[in-house]
Amino acid sequence: METKEDRWRKFGAIVVRLTRGENITREEARECWRQICEEEQSDLQQGAFIAALKAKPETPEEVAGTFEALYEYDTLKVKVNTPEPLIDNCGTGADTLKTMNISTGAAIIAASLGLYVVRHAARAISSNCGAIDVIEALGINVESAPEVPKKSIEQAGICAWNAFLPTVHPKTLARVLSQIRFGSTINLVGPLLNPTMPTFKVMGVPNQQMIDIEAKTLRELGFKRAFVMHGLDDESGKGMDEISTLGVTHVAELAEDGSIENYSLTPEDFGLKRAKFEDIASSRNVHQDALSLLRVLAGKDSGPRFDIICLNAAPLLYITGKAKDLRTGVEMAKSAVADGRALNKLREWVRWQNEKPEDGLPKLEAMINQL
Repeated sequence: METKEDRWRKFGAIVVRLTRGENITREEARECWRQICEEEQSDLQQGAFIAALKAKPETPEEVAGTFEALYEYDTLKVKVNTPEPLIDNCGTGADTLKTMNISTGAAIIAASLGLYVVRHAARAISSNCGAIDVIEALGINVESAPEVPKKSIEQAGICAWNAFLPTVHPKTLARVLSQIRFGSTINLVGPLLNPTMPTFKVMGVPNQQMIDIEAKTLRELGFKRAFVMHGLDDESGKGMDEISTLGVTHVAELAEDGSIENYSLTPEDFGLKRAKFEDIASSRNVHQDALSLLRVLAGKDSGPRFDIICLNAAPLLYITGKAKDLRTGVEMAKSAVADGRALNKLREWVRWQNEKPEDGLPKLEAMINQL
């Protein structure tokens, strides 16, 4: 019978292999993460493994094994009834450009155009204002799961799962992320650990080297189509986990046949002017970032923030077949803001992702009155 000491020694031997730059198998990664989920290893052993795996860095097989363990042992599973497949869009975090919450605006616009968007997000750790912080400021209930988000995706076509809720991830995600301040494999799989598992995925990564790894991981995990990107600021050389209006964006697109196409995009490809980082930066204040997002959705800001949010709605529309190409997706997104559909979708979201509409709508209307 295997003793605790035997288990610790075997786990430690894998850490040593990782520190030598050796790859481990998908099954080994899965078992190591299972032991972390079950807290069968000491905190020091867990931390050493997480750091060594990241420093190597990870292979698609190792990331897939990580996902399998965290999904099986640390993720709530929720079935929903929707007329169309689900899509999620979020970044990994740990990027170097701290922008306003672009992906939330893109998700709301996409939902207003008929998509069913299941977001899986967190409070701020690596960013200044996390997606969960911002939507909470707008009146959405992020502390109740699973019935409230389930109701919201079925009735409003959009919901958000708070990754830090113990009812969503009871063992590992919040525990580990709250104790480290460096990017880890959890950043790569965390956005995939959605209780209502989507078929389509739009995902930003923290550096160019991770684009292919993440695209191959999504293929390993059976996603139908996916769009993985890393955008750059040409002035500073820093990057973001979004399509950039500050410079070039590198993309890997996963097709239904399993092929992956790599290409780059520029703002000029969409008839957009290049912005400055200051134009889209986070204010470092949740209330102000929420207001900035609301101004775009309400049609009161048609500048760089509007441009980058509409641009990042485009891949959701494109990979689900709602738009024939990315440029068409941008134009559809702009129209959804101009005719009020985007703001109405936000109201609908707030209405349904609360126990009662009056729990959130007055908060949102008070914010709108500040515009």
